[in-house]
Amino acid sequence: MTTSLLNDAFAHHIWATDRLFEACATLTREQLVAETPGTYGPIIATLGHLVASDSWYLTFHRDEPAPTIDESTSLAEMRSVMKDNGAAWMALLAEEIDAEKDIAERGEGWEFHAPLGFRLAQVIHHGTDHRSQICTALTSLGLTPPEIDVWAYGEATGRTREVADAPA
Repeated sequence: MTTSLLNDAFAHHIWATDRLFEACATLTREQLVAETPGTYGPIIATLGHLVASDSWYLTFHRDEPAPTIDESTSLAEMRSVMKDNGAAWMALLAEEIDAEKDIAERGEGWEFHAPLGFRLAQVIHHGTDHRSQICTALTSLGLTPPEIDVWAYGEATGRTREVADAPA
């Protein structure tokens, strides 16, 4: 079986989001709801939005509704949903994917179409954007955010390696 070219992108998306949940688990309620100018909103709201959107993006690929994420959803519950989302993304990537498959969404009086490859790119972009905002919020609280870039993912998971004394 061939691994999807998107595996590392989605594995990083899942890993980096989980690292933020880990970092935010020790925050006080005041820190979680603190406003940070220039971001989506408080950390708790941004994490909720990230997970809810991730779940919604998955509804285009499976026959189950997205779980409800609202102000009463705990960080632990959100983290659990994101873990389930991660498994669903990796299962989707294990299938044969037609990047040009049209994915339609419909509402009252409107219809929107975009190819599957485009929608998968949106999942990655959306997660990266909001994780960056959460890191900004952590920094504004005087905290050091976790290293969540792709290189940190590669190092943490063994996807990259440094060779000592490599020939020039």
